[in-house]
Amino acid sequence: MGKIKIKRSFKQFVKDKNIEISVKRYLIDALSYMALGLFSSLLIGTIFNTLGDKLNISLFTEVINPMAKQVTGPAIAVAIAYGLQAPPLVMFSCALVGACGNELGGPVGAFVATIFAVEFGKLVSKETKVDILVTPAVTIIVGVFIAELVGPAVSAFMTSFGNLIMKSTEMQPILMGSIVAVLVGIALTLPISSAAICIMLNLSGLAGGAATVGCCCQMVGFAVMSYKENGVGGLFAQGIGTSMLQMSNIIKNWKIWIPPTFASAIIGPLSTTIFKMENIPIGSGMGTCGLVGQIGTITAMEATNKGGFMMWVGILLLNFILPAIITLLIAKIMRSKNLIKPGDLKLDI
Repeated sequence: MGKIKIKRSFKQFVKDKNIEISVKRYLIDALSYMALGLFSSLLIGTIFNTLGDKLNISLFTEVINPMAKQVTGPAIAVAIAYGLQAPPLVMFSCALVGACGNELGGPVGAFVATIFAVEFGKLVSKETKVDILVTPAVTIIVGVFIAELVGPAVSAFMTSFGNLIMKSTEMQPILMGSIVAVLVGIALTLPISSAAICIMLNLSGLAGGAATVGCCCQMVGFAVMSYKENGVGGLFAQGIGTSMLQMSNIIKNWKIWIPPTFASAIIGPLSTTIFKMENIPIGSGMGTCGLVGQIGTITAMEATNKGGFMMWVGILLLNFILPAIITLLIAKIMRSKNLIKPGDLKLDI
């Protein structure tokens, strides 16, 4: 009886501390907020760097971009801590954890270290009279210990897995172009962060280009396919915002996911074979969101002297025109067979 009471007591204690060990909390919430941290540091720095190169603005290339890279770890950690609803002292202490995690294991090292740091920090938060010392100390010690213990190994595994995907895409561009485009595109529409996944995998090159196409097919595809229901507002919300808005409708009728996903499978191989489109990790999982995927493509291809007319044709054709046309054609066929009904794509915006 005593043991049962202790277990219940501890469970209640953990619950009171807002600690929830679940797939949603760590692979949806944490990843999504990690992406926000990346957007606010590494990604915006990359955009400034590209603009600085084009417009010859040294402030963008020599100050903002290098500093953005330096604060990537702390930005990731604080964003994750915020997403996990950490108390203030825990959240602010995670800046140091993120810096160590990123230094030792890259973005994935910062991600893993921060999760442990936040949850252990919550356990001791406001439990002592010297909370201002205990909470930061526990948060930092746990986070840095985890960063040193598993950061390098986890980062090496993710990088190796990403390299395997990229090498496989080079060896089997048709098959892998289709697979990568479909899977990353699906990840973009699911309530997880495709951008964070691509950065963790360090996905670039041809595989990065295929991933971008898959994301574009989801965003542009859903945007044009649902234009009758959602109008111009829905077009922009999905086309340069996120196709994740359709997730509740997908749950009601999963068949609406077929047209953009099928488009990904078709256009992915065109990206890897004919146009040989590439991207950088920060842009691979972004699609047309804020046009970051396209900025990443320009950055990647111009860095290897592959920019020019065909690059721009590829961006327009593979990221915008073909995703819209193919998705609309497939959706029209499905509507004629009553597989997609009026109102199935309606958003509450």
